[in-house]
Amino acid sequence: MFLRATPRIVLPALVGLHLVVLLAGFFAPYDFASQNRMLPFAPPTRIHIIDSQGKLHARPFIYQWKATAEGVPQYKEDHSAVFPIRFFVSVPRYEIVGIVGFRWRLFGVETPARIFLLGSDAYGRDQLSRLLYGGQISLFAGPLATVISLSLGILLGATAGYYGSWIDEVLMRFAEVFLALPWLYLLFAVRAFLPMHAGPNQIFILLIVVIGVIGWARPARLIRGIALSAREREYVLAAKSFGASDAYILRRHILPQVSGVALTQAALLIPRYVLAEVTLSFLGLGVAEPAPSWGNMLAALQHYEIIGSYWWMSLPALALIPVFLAYYSLLAYYTVQDSSISEAIWKHREGFRPI
Repeated sequence: MFLRATPRIVLPALVGLHLVVLLAGFFAPYDFASQNRMLPFAPPTRIHIIDSQGKLHARPFIYQWKATAEGVPQYKEDHSAVFPIRFFVSVPRYEIVGIVGFRWRLFGVETPARIFLLGSDAYGRDQLSRLLYGGQISLFAGPLATVISLSLGILLGATAGYYGSWIDEVLMRFAEVFLALPWLYLLFAVRAFLPMHAGPNQIFILLIVVIGVIGWARPARLIRGIALSAREREYVLAAKSFGASDAYILRRHILPQVSGVALTQAALLIPRYVLAEVTLSFLGLGVAEPAPSWGNMLAALQHYEIIGSYWWMSLPALALIPVFLAYYSLLAYYTVQDSSISEAIWKHREGFRPI
């Protein structure tokens, strides 16, 4: 029952998550590069409705963090002033996805207070804002790279399976080379030849292209098997006898049968590619500071004192868990459904009647 309801639950949740990340400028209280050097490693801000005098407030509020010692990131709340949380705050103009200009954020507080719902990093930058902006890199790297992998896989796999002969031999031997090499080390090797000093947008595009091109081989082999089987079916032979072109047969009779495999591979590849981007950025081979990525946000955890003292710095890793669970639940669903989808397609095709 749960497996049957998976798309109705998981797909809207994933779409909603990606939409929130895409609109990070609205949902984030600050710009990802906004710093406050007076508040390094500030803990998550506490939200109150009752002040230190025991008075109940209708609007939630916060107290400003105050350092308890110089040079040591330890804080206590300053109860001398109350800062209400305001919604739909007017701010200087910023751009959403670098295209649409906007002047509102979902919530905020008046200066000089800062609201850090997920704490701050070593430069006093809001972790929630960087988590949302970083999701634009990490979360969208997976689907975009998957589109490249599946496009190459469908094109090359269908070509190899349909035409066979030397074309099949060349393409499949080439695919075996990619399958034989450890994909992560191959990714490191390819990335090492690319320019290290480039803008965040250029690095993001390079990462997507490199990750997507490396992962085409496995989908291609699976789709080749479908094309090999489909080209011998009676309805394909009948279409050939009536003079149908190869392009028509591929479009009308071969490619529609790969939908189940394509969906299954997409649910498998997207989290894998998200992890690839996070790994590259964690190791300093991906998007560089100050642009955020979940990988370079986690790079701070390479220092033991940060792991032990500032737990909120590990939140990007925890954010990956529900994302992976969502995609792998879709993978389980489409794996089960793949056989029934294929069976329905075969039954439909067996009823082919050429006109």
